[in-house]
Amino acid sequence: MPVFAAVNALDLEVVAQTSEAFECNVTGCRYAEFFKELGEPEIGFLFCCGGDWAMAEGLSPDLELTRTQTIMQGAPHCDFRYRLREARSS
Repeated sequence: MPVFAAVNALDLEVVAQTSEAFECNVTGCRYAEFFKELGEPEIGFLFCCGGDWAMAEGLSPDLELTRTQTIMQGAPHCDFRYRLREARSS
């Protein structure tokens, strides 16, 4: 998140942080503001939000992302919930 929140691009509220999970809400998003000003929030969602699951997978195949809403799609905040999957049995 620090890379995407650089230069105050995101306002983050950490909900939980443990060795198995990181949960946060994005309560302000300059990316969403930019695409809304352009009148293109759908394109903003595709460019900025659509790759979140691929990014989580790229960080670790054991990392699971749940997100049910985004500011880009009109919600009051984005709800990011990252969790490590349980160890797979052989």
